[in-house]
Amino acid sequence: MKKTLLCLSALLAFGASANNFESADDAIHYRQSAFGLIAYQFGDMSAMLKGKKEFNADVFAKRAENVAALSKLPAEGFIAGSDKGNTDALGKIWENQADFDSRMSEFQENAAKLAVAAKGTDKDAIKSAFMNTGKSCKGCHDNYKKD
Repeated sequence: MKKTLLCLSALLAFGASANNFESADDAIHYRQSAFGLIAYQFGDMSAMLKGKKEFNADVFAKRAENVAALSKLPAEGFIAGSDKGNTDALGKIWENQADFDSRMSEFQENAAKLAVAAKGTDKDAIKSAFMNTGKSCKGCHDNYKKD
């Protein structure tokens, strides 16, 4: 298992620095797919915390681990020219690239902290880490995504 996680981490790290998209549409599809997977994981955790679903610590921890891994994927899909087409991404991303990159890093860091907290039994710490991760998502959406 540790070997698999190590290999996955290496692939994710490499993927963030290089891409092989044939077009802006490919990059858009890639990042939308990654965000869709993140939204599913996050939605399931939210339902558990809100009592809409029974809280299952093992499932919650798995979802948090998935979000932490998936959080590294979308940034690769924000290539030049991918603000046009079937996307809600605003052109401000490329005008404020440093801020956008910083916000993506913050999301990744918060997602990693959520994965750690979710392995514990302190429900307040889990909720706090979940809220911080959600805030980092919202902060980026508020600035760089169409309504």
